[in-house]
Amino acid sequence: MKWKILGVIFFGAAMAVSAFAQQPEYPVRQIEYVVPAGAGGGTDAIARVVADFIGKKFGQPIMVVNKPGGGGVIGSSYVLKQQKPDGYTILADVHSFSSMLVAGMVNPPVTLEDRVFIARLVVNPIVFAVNVDAPWKTFKEFGEWVKANPEKLTWGSVGPAGLSAFGVHDWLAAIGADATKTKMVPTKGAADSVTKLAGGHIVLACHTVAECYALHKGGKIKVLAVQAQKRDKYMPEVPTALEEGVKGLSVIWWTGITMRKGTPDYIVSKWEKAVEELAKDPEFVKRMDMIQSDIHYLDSKDFANFVYDEAKYYTELAKRIGIRK
Repeated sequence: MKWKILGVIFFGAAMAVSAFAQQPEYPVRQIEYVVPAGAGGGTDAIARVVADFIGKKFGQPIMVVNKPGGGGVIGSSYVLKQQKPDGYTILADVHSFSSMLVAGMVNPPVTLEDRVFIARLVVNPIVFAVNVDAPWKTFKEFGEWVKANPEKLTWGSVGPAGLSAFGVHDWLAAIGADATKTKMVPTKGAADSVTKLAGGHIVLACHTVAECYALHKGGKIKVLAVQAQKRDKYMPEVPTALEEGVKGLSVIWWTGITMRKGTPDYIVSKWEKAVEELAKDPEFVKRMDMIQSDIHYLDSKDFANFVYDEAKYYTELAKRIGIRK
């Protein structure tokens, strides 16, 4: 009996070693890290820092490639529909072309089921910003103007179901303004949107603290409110929407890494572990702090659960505010 048990143990160990030995080496060449938005935005900035750190960890270059357009659909479709599930093309994923996309469209071109969730890395609160010369001194005052003049409100967004769209519509519904009379101005991403705002081409930009920080601090735009439970450490002078009397807002910004469905488990595990280590790296945390980004790591399983739950919430929100098509 003893020898049989030992034999089973040795056999199992041999099978495990054999399975490990059969796993191909990864990575052995350059990895393409696709950002479905223009250069200069929050997703792009974070992706470039991640690429630098993990590229060094893996010993292979990771090239950030920007593929803007279609509200993130062009870039996400490229990764999740067109490329091989081999771990050499990964997606800098965000809510706009995941949970918000499936919430805003009955038949989305890219679904949650098309991806493998690797890890969530950053969560960032959104803000409401206007031109620095705008006449409104407070968010409450701005809201009163919008309720009285909805047809004069123009706001930037990469698409009708992206972060800005959900953020703006959620706010308009909360203050009782007629969203149907406002106008969305299509943009290539946050960088394009805040540039249009600074230039006076749109009235409102709804993006993250990180994406609006530089122009706000530089006196080019004016942030009226941050959507969070408490004031943000990077903009402590800016009141929260709640402080300005607006309740019930819950849209948040996040970014993480996903890959095409069918990517081998050993590749998923390697990336998941690498991102977990990255989130604890003091130097990486410092670099994130430099671009006003707070780390909120979730592993593969928790990340997937988070996004699926968020998609359910945003679907109900989209139905309620009338932007589900």
